[in-house]
Amino acid sequence: MTDTHIRSDQPDQESMILIKRRANGVTEIVLNRPEKRNAFDDVIIQQLINAFTDVHTDRETKVVILRSEGKHFSAGADLGWMRHMADNSRQENLDDSRQLARMMECLNELKKPVICLVQGAAYGGAVGLAACCDIVIATEKASFCLSEVKLGLIPAVISPYVVRAIGERQARRYFLSAEVFDARDAERFGLVHIVCDDADAMNARCDEMLKQLAPNGPEAMEAAKSLVFAVSQKPIDSTVIDDTAHRIADIRVGEEGQEGLSAFLNKRRANWIPESN
Repeated sequence: MTDTHIRSDQPDQESMILIKRRANGVTEIVLNRPEKRNAFDDVIIQQLINAFTDVHTDRETKVVILRSEGKHFSAGADLGWMRHMADNSRQENLDDSRQLARMMECLNELKKPVICLVQGAAYGGAVGLAACCDIVIATEKASFCLSEVKLGLIPAVISPYVVRAIGERQARRYFLSAEVFDARDAERFGLVHIVCDDADAMNARCDEMLKQLAPNGPEAMEAAKSLVFAVSQKPIDSTVIDDTAHRIADIRVGEEGQEGLSAFLNKRRANWIPESN
């Protein structure tokens, strides 16, 4: 495994985001600020934007893992940074919020499958990070909270992703109450897909998921992710029906589709599948 630091102009903040490259096209993006419970500020937000942008275009990356070092996934926004932003002008706050929105958008629209591993606390914006990922695996003791109203704020930028993940009904309760909910509730709401006993079990389950994804066509997974966005919450009308017909026709005649069909019909391994799989 190779490590890359996403660097900052501030020497004491060089290693807050790490990129770890594993075998078979797996890339980890790691929040590395455990002493601050992986809370994020403007520097980390920019570093995450850079990391998501890099792996989005990296041809070697097939699957992304988003995780954190330490006991907690992320406490959300750093209090010192929020204190600083409270003294800024409305325009400065707007510019800052747009960067946070850009970070969420980059993660949500990342072409590769993204697995999120959640341990400990995932508060505020960290719930948004989880909601932007494709597969979320959490430990039994993970806890979630949309805590913004306790500070007199709202979970505005993350709301499109969180509402889609947990539904309007649950959002109406938890946006207003700022209650903490556990991993089992998060699973029931749809935010979390898999709950594991502890961090070791979570990592093992992640490895199993990587093995599940490995035989799948990289371009097909990208196209499948795009398909979800294309049809989600849309009326099933002639436009959507015609669009889906075009999508399957395009991928059937594409290079990966042709290889996949040929491999299946000839009972051989497709050329994208790792030898170890």
